[in-house]
Amino acid sequence: MTMQINLYEQLANELGALIASRVFAPGDRLPSIRHLAQQKRLSVSTVMQALRLMEDRGLVEARPQAGYYVRHRAKMLAAMTDTQHLKEPAFVGINNVLMRVLSLNESPNVIQLGSAWPPDEMLPIKRMQRTVSSVARRDPGLLAKVSCFETNEPNFLRQINRRTLDWGQLDPGEIVVTSSCTEAISLCLRAVAKPGDTIAIESATYFVLLQMIESLGMKALEIPTHPKTGPSLDALELAMRAGLVQACLFIPNANNPLGCLMPEENKKRLAALLSLHGIPLIEDDIYGDLCFAAERPWPVKAYDTSGHVLLCSSFSKAITPAARVGYVVAGRYAQEVALLKAVSSGATSHFFQAVLADFLAGSSYDNQTRKMRRVLAQRIARMSDAVSTYFPAECSLSEPQGGFVLWVQMPEQVDAMALHRSAIGEGIALVPGPLFSASGKFGNYIRLNCGNTWSPEIERAIGTLGQLVHRAADAALPACLQD
Repeated sequence: MTMQINLYEQLANELGALIASRVFAPGDRLPSIRHLAQQKRLSVSTVMQALRLMEDRGLVEARPQAGYYVRHRAKMLAAMTDTQHLKEPAFVGINNVLMRVLSLNESPNVIQLGSAWPPDEMLPIKRMQRTVSSVARRDPGLLAKVSCFETNEPNFLRQINRRTLDWGQLDPGEIVVTSSCTEAISLCLRAVAKPGDTIAIESATYFVLLQMIESLGMKALEIPTHPKTGPSLDALELAMRAGLVQACLFIPNANNPLGCLMPEENKKRLAALLSLHGIPLIEDDIYGDLCFAAERPWPVKAYDTSGHVLLCSSFSKAITPAARVGYVVAGRYAQEVALLKAVSSGATSHFFQAVLADFLAGSSYDNQTRKMRRVLAQRIARMSDAVSTYFPAECSLSEPQGGFVLWVQMPEQVDAMALHRSAIGEGIALVPGPLFSASGKFGNYIRLNCGNTWSPEIERAIGTLGQLVHRAADAALPACLQD
């Protein structure tokens, strides 16, 4: 007796066969739900069931307000399961190597797959030009305004508050405006910890955070981090109970370089742990507005009832880095952060605070981030497809849930630092994995920037990188195992 297949399963199998034969290639958009329903003479609910089944099978992914896309077929990063065995806290020592790598990455005529910045064409430059001119005409006195202690423009504070109303009402007294998200994090580190203290970080984490910990003479404790859900809270709780941690520094929404997104229940649990143990969290939320989820994910700060979370962000990734305006919602540490800001760099530009306030007041910012999320998700998919095509089959990729970088695990025998030198020789910039670790882990990983407009030049660059990885992997094998 033959088992009858439901209509939605038939459609899922049919579309799956088209994907297998590359009629629909990785990164391609499937026909719309309405189009499929009309073409196959099925109900909309049947088509949706079929697409959800394909999503469960890992064949497609839903992108907010964009439809269903064929997923790349590269192997995904495996979850780190060793959450019980933490390494000892260690002083960080990446600054010298990092500066050499970044200097080489800025060499003339390199294809830029290293820097984590969106290209100029994605930023609202013309809209910003008009806003700058409008504010300068309306209030020219802002161009001369200088203050050491009055660092906040009221309109800018109102716009920050307006953008957080979904999850909470901020106390304006907690907000300190800074000259960047980086400055906000640096001030927070100085406010909550001292030289020799240990900062819990994700593994892997953004190298600039490691630079700051190193420059302040602090230690780092790497918390095992799941490539999709973020740091292990079990491991973090063990470290807290053992008294190993004086502060935490995490990127819960679209971690750089993994692109992972901490689930809301984990954020609640983390906030409760911070309150229980009296430990502050410096939360880097700079990619929160560029997460691909249907709804903007809340920060850990949304669940903070004790004032232990210091929320840091800016609008540099979606509007312009040139404005040099960031902020921190500093909770119980607001007074210390404000004092450190005043004595270290004085007031942040009142003029650019007013410019950003104007830009944020209308619909321009929401339209801008909506467009960026859609385009960046497409570009990550395109880059993932290219890497899975040109790199060795043993390579694994992250599944970024926001931002615009891709984390690539290469065969174990490939040295990422040596690959970087070879890539620079070919005119290609990337960032080697060890620079995202306090202990030199990730020796066979690299981070790639996916923000650039896809072009034949970038495709050739990925092809060249793939050849370099193949050669490095083959050269490290015994002669009898080489092709």
